[in-house]
Amino acid sequence: MKTDGSSARTAPFDALDRRLIQALQIDGRAPFSRIAAVLGVSDQTIARRYTRHRGSGGLRVLGLAEPRALGEVEWMVRVQCAPDAALPIAEALARRPDTSWVSLMSGGTEIAAVCRVSGSEHGDALLLQKLPRTPSVVGVTAHCLLHEFYGGPQSMISKSGALTEEEAARLSPPPPRAPSGPAALDDADRRLFEALGRDGRAPLGELAAATGWSPTTVRRRLESLRADGVLYYDVDYAPDQYGYGVMVALWLSVAPAELAATGEALAAHPEVAFAGATTGPHNLFASVLCRDTGALYTYLTTRVAALPGVRTMESAPRIRHIKGPGPYLAPLATRSRR
Repeated sequence: MKTDGSSARTAPFDALDRRLIQALQIDGRAPFSRIAAVLGVSDQTIARRYTRHRGSGGLRVLGLAEPRALGEVEWMVRVQCAPDAALPIAEALARRPDTSWVSLMSGGTEIAAVCRVSGSEHGDALLLQKLPRTPSVVGVTAHCLLHEFYGGPQSMISKSGALTEEEAARLSPPPPRAPSGPAALDDADRRLFEALGRDGRAPLGELAAATGWSPTTVRRRLESLRADGVLYYDVDYAPDQYGYGVMVALWLSVAPAELAATGEALAAHPEVAFAGATTGPHNLFASVLCRDTGALYTYLTTRVAALPGVRTMESAPRIRHIKGPGPYLAPLATRSRR
């Protein structure tokens, strides 16, 4: 999902745009010729559509590292602070390459962020050394992500239904191999991911220059990382292009015996962009997108209310998104002012 988009309003995605975007979510580096063959249009049409939306900031493809494949742990951090300090602190967090999904929540007094840390590091180090130290911070809580029910290479785009099951299958790569343990990256791999984190469709020549490898070696390494489940692709886009006007962070407290079943049921909801089990008194988290507040109310009082084992619920609306799924911010000129 996009969060760094253009400050200028662009026309909503049409049916072909949505088909193209779902194709890119499935395989972010798929050749335009292959996408065009599946979608039944010309190569030039696909290239023009992508170039127009990429150039306007309407979307971008990111190549990202799967944390669990690298033995990393994700922490969902909530920072309570004074309203006048919230934006500078959020932007400082967003500039870090080990953060993603940085947002201002709850009237501007709370910052939500996801932080990645090596599995060998302690949570205390994450909180005490990496978060900004300022008197304006009045509270910090961190929840370790224990299990992901929906997210990563899956997104709201995957639930859009723009492609048929047969079309999606034709574009889908083989499933990743079963991991034998955490993958190890060398310096060239890290430079590769740095480039892909800015543009998942960067040309092979550009990636070769960044890594010091030949284009052939880059191609083989991309295939290997994807096959091992270390590399996946995500499409960063503006939610309002899909008609979503409200995003809410949903924290649920669920009976332990019901956690797995409730998490799976929650993940299947069309409104849910991410769902995961976490540590803490609220042990199930979801990122929810709805058309408006009325649709959100209906969702909370029907689908969420019907979930098994839910004891308590807390919802926090997003008022501004600072950073999306990738480790790097887009240039300031293209940052969202919503």
